[in-house]
Amino acid sequence: MDSQYRRSSYGYFDDNAREYVITRPDTPTPWINYIGQEEYFGIVSNTGGGYSFYRDPRYRRITRYRYHSIPIDQPGRYIYIRDAETGEYWSATWQPVKKPLDFYECRHGLGYTKIRSRYRDIETEVTYFVPLKQTFEVWWFKIRNLRDRETDLQLFTYVEFCFWDALDDMTNFQRNLNIAEVEVEDNVIYHKTGYRERRNHFAFFASSEPIVGFDTDKEVFIGLYRGYENPIVVEEGVSRNSIVYGGHPIGSHQIRLRLKPGEEKEIVFILGYAENPPEEKFIAPNIINKTRVKQLLREWLNPDRVKQAFEELKKFWDDTLSYLHVETPDEDINRIVNIWNQYQIFITFHLARSASGYETGIARGIGFRDSNQDILGAVHLQPLWSKIRERIIDLASIQFPDGGTYHQFQPITKRGNREIGGGFNDDPLWLVASTIAYIKETGDFSILFEKAPYDNTPGTEEPLYEHLKKAVMYIDRNRGPHGLPLIGHADWNDCLNLNVMSTNPDESFQTAPDRTDGRTAESIFIACQFVWAVKELAEVAERIGRKEDAEYFRKLVNDMIERVKKYGWDGEWFLRAYDAFGRKIGSKENEEGRIYIEPQGMCIMAGIGLDDGKAIKALDSVKKYLATEHGIILHWPPYTKYYVHLGEISSYPPGHKENASIFCHPNAWIIIAEAIAGRSEQALDYYKRLNPSAREAISHIHRTEPYVYAQTIAGPASPRFGMARNSWLTGTASWMFVAITQWILGVRPAYDGLMIDPRIPKEWSGFKMVRRFRNATYVIEVKNEEHVNMGVKQIIVDGQPIEGNIVPAFNDGKVHHVVVIMGKKE
Repeated sequence: MDSQYRRSSYGYFDDNAREYVITRPDTPTPWINYIGQEEYFGIVSNTGGGYSFYRDPRYRRITRYRYHSIPIDQPGRYIYIRDAETGEYWSATWQPVKKPLDFYECRHGLGYTKIRSRYRDIETEVTYFVPLKQTFEVWWFKIRNLRDRETDLQLFTYVEFCFWDALDDMTNFQRNLNIAEVEVEDNVIYHKTGYRERRNHFAFFASSEPIVGFDTDKEVFIGLYRGYENPIVVEEGVSRNSIVYGGHPIGSHQIRLRLKPGEEKEIVFILGYAENPPEEKFIAPNIINKTRVKQLLREWLNPDRVKQAFEELKKFWDDTLSYLHVETPDEDINRIVNIWNQYQIFITFHLARSASGYETGIARGIGFRDSNQDILGAVHLQPLWSKIRERIIDLASIQFPDGGTYHQFQPITKRGNREIGGGFNDDPLWLVASTIAYIKETGDFSILFEKAPYDNTPGTEEPLYEHLKKAVMYIDRNRGPHGLPLIGHADWNDCLNLNVMSTNPDESFQTAPDRTDGRTAESIFIACQFVWAVKELAEVAERIGRKEDAEYFRKLVNDMIERVKKYGWDGEWFLRAYDAFGRKIGSKENEEGRIYIEPQGMCIMAGIGLDDGKAIKALDSVKKYLATEHGIILHWPPYTKYYVHLGEISSYPPGHKENASIFCHPNAWIIIAEAIAGRSEQALDYYKRLNPSAREAISHIHRTEPYVYAQTIAGPASPRFGMARNSWLTGTASWMFVAITQWILGVRPAYDGLMIDPRIPKEWSGFKMVRRFRNATYVIEVKNEEHVNMGVKQIIVDGQPIEGNIVPAFNDGKVHHVVVIMGKKE
């Protein structure tokens, strides 16, 4: 199978339409897209697979999905087509019937997916999308008869309903096979399972075209010992009008069409989520109020209204992507920065790591660290400002009074997990980072005085600024033998679990009496992260008149810098950590895992090593030991066996996930570090190795979508070197956007305006950027006539030169023209 992928191409970018066009359905993995912008979301694959949910992919799951069947990718949003004259049937989206189509094309766009196909001169097109501010999805279906004769056709829709709690749905069969309930009325199928247990919500599935039959029982529709590819109802062409009572609830409409030669028919299907009005909540078991749904359907089961909504969706994305636009000499940069990276950031901001082709939406919920980092790349999107502000306050509200926090939490319950014996000790500092990014972008210091509770407990509210101080104090209070931050259960690398007790008698805690609690492992990464974040918080404190705090923060920063210099340097690179016995991790003293990527990036981002040559040495070591053609490895050499004192990191096969894979996320930190160090060509080189568009030609190796970043790529120790996993929902999206726009192109927000400090290849003659910033539009032209890779000779704003390289925040609603002349100052 791999050999045929090496010979084949799967699609292409259509930049004008802002779509990725897939031209064959059998992609190496399901190449997915997202529909939805606010509360209702769905995953749609290139063959119609995927599922939908309202707000929470665990507790408000609307449709089912079968994981671990990839790449089969089932079930999904299906439309079966049957030729009533011959009995032959196929799928509009290729799956699930998988009959060879005469033509197939999937266009993944921004907030929609359009799949076109043709079989035996019957042409179909289905567009899936969620209208703005709505809690339902539209299947906008078109079918056209290209035959030279009138043709009788039958359509059968199919969705499989979930019992709301997705985990319970797939585990509690002894109960769930007895609770399913539906109603069918006026072409609408209502899924109301759960009303008897006082749920207030239900789902509905409607058709604009009159139906001649329906089914709501999966067993009846598919038949015993059959599958989605050959359901008995479709094969025989007769719906059974089944009403499920217990068992597996589905929604299927049967529609009969007679099309003349050349005739086209448009049909609208709507799958949605509804709740009883608050005043009617739980007034009677098993009664749903259909009034609002009926009103909604009267408006939306109309192709003209759907077309209007689709245009509104496109306009929404026109506006959303207008806040930052670049023109560089590099097509891959332009395509990814202007379209797909920002789109991926938008989706990731809303969903964190909760629901994708790799995340089930069941266990992880919303990650504290994840959400804060997602904000870093999303803050320039002004339509999200109110949501970002709300998200920061929400994240502060799950912090504990001691400054620690849940590592992950469910968005509805606001409850999550905290590891016994210590959390993920990098978590608290990410709240500082996201708040700083928000203030620099918006100029809104008032967020610091917005109150938030601790652990969502009423009566414990304090201003956000106090939450940030407690995050700092949490790290300062939790230090180890070297005065470095305790790692806790783990830091950024969830699987580096250095406080696990060893089973080796020679390394027992009885022989290390000063470490009897087993909680003394320290993180150089957190130390550098502390310096990076608290430096910024000190400046914020000064700007809001908290000078004593600012002085104290700077004292902590200086102390931490000295400890990193004394205990964190290994001669050629920065150490990663100390384990619970005080042994070095990420050192030349180690046989395996000698050098790690994370501290090399974060230390330099914190400014450590720039004054004494350590930064350059560390980056040279990254290039020598960690850089590969597919990106920079997490650590090297890989761990070849399981080490109890290292924990989960050594449980993976070499080259995968945390064990020496190319973990894409911290690659951005090295890119930023290279830019800070003035090595612009190297920074761009590393960026291009991971740029999805630049990897499109090796889709047969990469395997995941060529339009978005993945979390990991198999490292050179793996026989599948170059293969990506866990696409879409990854911190890579935000960090790579920050790396390219703020550090290579060098246009980044500062407290008083836009700082412009490009770090570009010498061969570039310049680039352009349009940046909407604090109610003004900046048209920036960077000229590099001297062909340097860094240095700003002069900046001219609206025809007048300015001092320095910070363009003021005009906040006047006007367009300002900025010319940046690169070169050495005379």
